[in-house]
Amino acid sequence: MTFDQLKSTLGAGLLSFPVTDFDAAGEFDLRGYAARLEWLSSYPSSGLFAAGGTGEFFSIGLDEYDAVIRTAVHHAAPTVPVLAGVGYGTRIAVDLAKRAEKAGAAAILVLPHYLVFAEQEGIIAHMRAICDAVGIGVIYYARDNTRLTPASLVQLAEVCPNFIGYKDGIGDLQLMVQVAAATGDRLIHIGGLPTAEVFAQPYLEMGVTTYSSAVFNFVPDLALRFYAAVRAHDSDTVRGLLKSFYLPLIALRDRKRGYAVSIIKAGTALVGHPAGPVRSPLTDLAADERDALAALIAAHG
Repeated sequence: MTFDQLKSTLGAGLLSFPVTDFDAAGEFDLRGYAARLEWLSSYPSSGLFAAGGTGEFFSIGLDEYDAVIRTAVHHAAPTVPVLAGVGYGTRIAVDLAKRAEKAGAAAILVLPHYLVFAEQEGIIAHMRAICDAVGIGVIYYARDNTRLTPASLVQLAEVCPNFIGYKDGIGDLQLMVQVAAATGDRLIHIGGLPTAEVFAQPYLEMGVTTYSSAVFNFVPDLALRFYAAVRAHDSDTVRGLLKSFYLPLIALRDRKRGYAVSIIKAGTALVGHPAGPVRSPLTDLAADERDALAALIAAHG
């Protein structure tokens, strides 16, 4: 698949963002993860993020990473490209990117570098080192302490042919318009905010045709129905699902820090596909919060 074909494929549908399975002792559950990927692959998606934010990349040990990516590649649908998360400092990110390429990933998703804020030239150097280390596509994830300007993105695209995408986790609509105008179709633009569905309509108007859906993990039919409604400009369905499902879910998610992941893992258990507990420093939902989530899921079939 060429870089242009990869961008076209990713932009054609909804992106899957699976959780990573851990057993009761908190160890990586390879069989459970494989079964999860096979179940999710029975639903249409245009790409799969392995070891991403919802997949608890930050909690996966270096001794586990290769197995997570390899399992995702082997058990995802054959036509669905796997994008592997990398992060931390430049040397670790480069090492992980090489491992992901060896495991068969189609592209790299560069999560925020560790802890520090940095100037534009430093972030460009970080991204360029990752791009230069692999021959597969590389997507930049803008959020938290890493924010490349439109000019920096253009500069990076000029020197790195395999720099193919910009995933937005900031939610600044003005900045997103500027990024889209500056980079055009040189990069694929992906929605990447927690509960990205809330931003799906305005982002589509500026050419962002896809986003990663965390709720795809436990209500894939609903996630696909919402995505189809957005693409069809079916505002009634979009508003209805936002009001009845997504906004109550966000209210529950916002009760505690880290629940953007915890609530998804709780949802998988409630629909019969448990992924085990989250790893510290995250915490699982309290019993009353699980009950509220169960009621929300039940109300939507």
